[in-house]
Amino acid sequence: MIVAGLVRLSTPIGPAPDTGSLRGDVRAVMQAAFDWLSDPRIRAVLPDLIAESDRNPVLAEAVAKHVTGPRVARAHSALHRARDRGELAADDVDLVLDLTIAPVFWRLTHARPVDGKYLDRLTELTMGAVQQNAGS
Repeated sequence: MIVAGLVRLSTPIGPAPDTGSLRGDVRAVMQAAFDWLSDPRIRAVLPDLIAESDRNPVLAEAVAKHVTGPRVARAHSALHRARDRGELAADDVDLVLDLTIAPVFWRLTHARPVDGKYLDRLTELTMGAVQQNAGS
């Protein structure tokens, strides 16, 4: 019942970003994470849901399957296209996903501002890390 309510409260997922470039897709994934995580309804329940999921494996599985899983799959789809274009190493897909979503989540859950300027800078730093790794 809790998960069903969250699914209804969640903002629409829509198709995976496809800007034609890793940079654009990373920025779009960050924006989607921000849009969802900054929704006041999600912000009100997500911290408690995360805490309860740590204690309740059945809830954790349901949340992963119905709430976070579809969003992660959407982001993976965008990053896999970048991999297929040769812009991202296959081993880096999950790490780049972490780099795009975790900082947004961290700032929002610690009452730190997130705006377009922050997301643009985070995109640039993420791209710098990807490009540095590709050169090594």
